[in-house]
Amino acid sequence: MPAVPIYEYRCPNGHRFERFQRMSDPPPEACEVCGEGPVEVVLFPVAAHFKGSGFYTTDYGRGSKKREAAERDGGEKAEKTDKVEKVEKKTAEA
Repeated sequence: MPAVPIYEYRCPNGHRFERFQRMSDPPPEACEVCGEGPVEVVLFPVAAHFKGSGFYTTDYGRGSKKREAAERDGGEKAEKTDKVEKVEKKTAEA
């Protein structure tokens, strides 16, 4: 037996009900609770994680290692430029 999705519907009066049905089946015309219609499908957001080329790795949680490495490299570069500036000042003073 193939899997049958569960659909949630909402009527104009605010009642919500679930229905097991095939994707090809037509939606119900009226609410199962009060009989009012038309009903509308209630949609829920789903989490999606895109992988592959064309997506930024910083969009996901593992980017902290790269940022830490960049900060560490940037910190070393800043120390080197400070040392160069100090040497230039000393030679300019002498």
